[in-house]
Formats: sequence, structure tokens, C-alpha cells
Amino acid sequence: MPDDTHDHAEVNADPATAAAGKTAVLYRMALPDHLCPSGQKARWLLESKGFEVDDRLFRERSEVDAFKRAQGVHTTPQVWIKGERVGGYDALRQKLTDYDPDATTYDPVIYLFAVAAATALALSIGFLGAITWQTLGWFISVSMILLGMQKLRDIESLTTMFLNYDLLARKWVPYAYVYPWIETGAGVLMTGMLLTWLAAPAALFIATIGAASVFKAVYIDKRELKCACVGGNSNVPLGFVSLSENLMMMGMAIVMLVLAISRIT
Repeated sequence: MPDDTHDHAEVNADPATAAAGKTAVLYRMALPDHLCPSGQKARWLLESKGFEVDDRLFRERSEVDAFKRAQGVHTTPQVWIKGERVGGYDALRQKLTDYDPDATTYDPVIYLFAVAAATALALSIGFLGAITWQTLGWFISVSMILLGMQKLRDIESLTTMFLNYDLLARKWVPYAYVYPWIETGAGVLMTGMLLTWLAAPAALFIATIGAASVFKAVYIDKRELKCACVGGNSNVPLGFVSLSENLMMMGMAIVMLVLAISRIT
């Protein structure tokens, strides 16, 4: 156990008094059956910001309950800095970093598209030995797979957000549940250039409705909504990114249909 870590029962010093200067007081659970993850992250964050941590551990559930009653709090960990109680890990992040749980961000989309691009490049160089137009096709299809999987991760949250703006889902709710399966399945088939007669029309159908829905909600109705493109409960704003997702799917589907028809004729 580090020198600055103590069992809660061994420490009587008031946390507000002990939390002075660059010393922070942290109360967290270290029970036989549970080592609090948020408490561990809180300690790491404090140390990364230059604080010495007076780390006070709860070894029994009764200690946790007594602490909550005494301090009038509902959760642990709890942190004190400069004589004042900050709160739990999320409150600590907001105080010590630029973290804002309500702020909109494009980070999830950027990371997803970066992985899709890297995968497309790896497939092109590995199988074709060069970067070709197929690379762009793989980028779009892999993006569809990843976006679909994100949506399927929490389909109830997705459908709630989706129903805020999708034109077809508002008329027929089951479409909100079917959409991510169509997107993922079409992406898989397009990646392998399989069953074009099924994958391309399906992708074109959902993408056309999606593009029209986003355009109406954002650019005609001027609504400020969260995007369901990376799944439910995201803080990605609805707008250009979601419209681009749908336009890419439309473009990919049209190209595949044209190529398939040209082979037949």
C-alpha cells in the first residue's frame, strides 16, 4: 500500500482541513469484493495534475454507509481540494479538465472514420498492392459496418433519438429498429461485393430517407438535435456529418448498381 494510502478507520483528520495546498483528500471503496474503478481513476487524475493524494480507503460496506450519512452524499468516491468538497469522479473531471458531459463533440465520428480509413487502406495495400477507387468503396462499406454496430450497441437509446427526426420511423416505428441491421448487413455485403442486387438497393433506400430526414430537420426546420449516427446517447450534433454518412451510402449504392447493370448489358 502506498505511504499516502490509509484505511478509513485509521484516519480521523477532517477532509476539509487536510485538503490544503496541493494535497487532495480522496475517499474510495476498496472492499474485498469491489475495488472502485472511479476511485482509481480519480486518484490517477489527481496525481496527473500534480496533487499529493491523501487516499482514504473503505474496507467494509458499513464504513461506506456511515460516511455517506455523515457527509450527506449518495455516492463514492468523494474528493476534497483546497478545503472544499468537489464530489465524485465526474465532478473532478469537470473541475480539473475541460470535460463537459453536455458539450457536443464530433470525436466519436472522427475516431470511427479514422479506423474505417485505416482498414480500407490495409485491405487495398494487402490484397490489391495499391490504393485504388476500391479503397474509397471499402472505406464507405466499413464505415457502414462500424456505424451500424454502434447503433446496435444500445438500440433503445438509438430508436429514441432516431424518432426525433427520421421521416419513415416517425410513420412506422419498427423501421427505427430495423435500420441498423440493414446498414450493417449492407456494409458487410458491399465490403465483399456480394449480393449487389440486395445490398445496393437496401443501402440506397435507407440512405435516401436518411438524407432527406436530416436535411429537413436541420436545414429546413432549423432544429438542434443530437445525431443517432454513432448510436444512442451520443453528443454528436445532427447535421453535416449525418448528412455525409447518408450521401456516402447513396453514392456507393448507385455506383454498385451501375457496375452491376453494366456487367449484365
